[in-house]
Amino acid sequence: MICECLLIFILVLVVWKLINNRSVTHLYPPGPPSLPILGNLWTLRFKLHHDTLIQLAHVYGEIYTIWLGQTPVVVLNGYRAVKELLNSHSDDFLGRPILPFFMDLMGEKGIVLTSGHTWKQQRRLGHMAFRILGLGRISMEQHIQEEAQNLIELFSMNKGAPLDPSDCIVHSVSNIISFLVFGKRFLPGNKSFQELHKATELVIAAPGTFWARIYDMVPSLLHVLPGPHQKAFKYYNFLCSFIKKEVEQHKKLRICQPGDDKDVIDCYLTQIQKTQNDPSSTYNDDNMIHLIADLFMTGTETVTTTLRWALLYLVTFVEIQEKVHMELDTTLLPCDVICYEDRKRLPYTNAVIHEIQRFGNIVSVGVVRKCMKDTKLHGFNLPKGTIILPNLSSVLYDPKQWETPFKFNPQHFLDEHGMFLTNDAFLPFSSGQRVCLGEQLARTELFIFVSNLLRKFSFRLPEDQHPRLDYIQAATLQPHPYRICARIRH
Repeated sequence: MICECLLIFILVLVVWKLINNRSVTHLYPPGPPSLPILGNLWTLRFKLHHDTLIQLAHVYGEIYTIWLGQTPVVVLNGYRAVKELLNSHSDDFLGRPILPFFMDLMGEKGIVLTSGHTWKQQRRLGHMAFRILGLGRISMEQHIQEEAQNLIELFSMNKGAPLDPSDCIVHSVSNIISFLVFGKRFLPGNKSFQELHKATELVIAAPGTFWARIYDMVPSLLHVLPGPHQKAFKYYNFLCSFIKKEVEQHKKLRICQPGDDKDVIDCYLTQIQKTQNDPSSTYNDDNMIHLIADLFMTGTETVTTTLRWALLYLVTFVEIQEKVHMELDTTLLPCDVICYEDRKRLPYTNAVIHEIQRFGNIVSVGVVRKCMKDTKLHGFNLPKGTIILPNLSSVLYDPKQWETPFKFNPQHFLDEHGMFLTNDAFLPFSSGQRVCLGEQLARTELFIFVSNLLRKFSFRLPEDQHPRLDYIQAATLQPHPYRICARIRH
């Protein structure tokens, strides 16, 4: 009797979900058929693979709808469709939807997961802090150059023997954003710093997992059940606790040693003080902690992963590495300190770095948006709250924009005279009002790190290893672990 009642309940639930879906399906662009309750999750294998989304575009066009469980997501593919959304000057598409996993993990705080007034104020603070702290100026470049030299020293210590470059890279890159947000760098082997790296890795990887998709379907249940997803909560809490301690130390120092703002925490504390009597202000300790967490995680993960892909491509396409060596040798003097401005004198090196970002696109499908009100997109009337996914990979691999989209080819960024050539479809940092806040910092880091490393070393794979260019799916697309030999050039 109990089994029969349970079966009837399940059948009623499925029928109700099916009817409910059909009643709202007409509100969205047509897409692949979906199942009750699961939607298209089974077809997508519970992950948002950019390859799958591109394949669906061949069938359903550049704009279509997929269902993540009971949640409709409008997917945009190709340069034309994505550009219209990202470069829209309307506030209609500036919202950020928060699925249950993100809401329970981070909440609607900081800059990455906020919308409207809160997002505008937090982003304005980020811009202001970066400007005050010298982003784009010689002082900031000098710090990046120092970290690049530290990375060279770490590689040199191995004396050309095979090594996994990941730990060395993450330490040097993370110290740059640490200097910006905390006002200090950490020595190799610092246990707290190592835990921060581990926290960053786990928290960023968690949203792309199977567990996160299940969590979004039954959050109240998964929130209390054990499982791999609980590690993300544990380590994000560790990250926030670390930042809270840094904030408290900054507050004490500001009382004892008042002066100019030295890092993002200082800038934020100053802004809290200035706006303490403003009832519309969103500047507070909670938003500050989450903003710092956002900056630290994204500032570490994006550049670190891109540099890991860079070295993998350079040992795979050795002839391209040798061309960069030749350009560096013939253009720069031995005493020259490489700066970001040198990219204008090194067009081939600059093109290779851009192609690394295009071909080794780490953002996969990009970050979702939300309609802030009933609006129109590509002729479709979308209701308020609709989630929109601009598939950035479909832009970076758009055959209408790139001559050989699925081949590593620096000529994509060179004209017939060998001079650097820009392309509007180069969108690894997204575009428009929600473009990556740290774009300028990341561009500078990548150029200075790559050019300094190739000036010093010739990179090769160990004899027992073959290049593997497929990726590991996480929140970013990660290369499989590999080893390289960094041999000093003479």
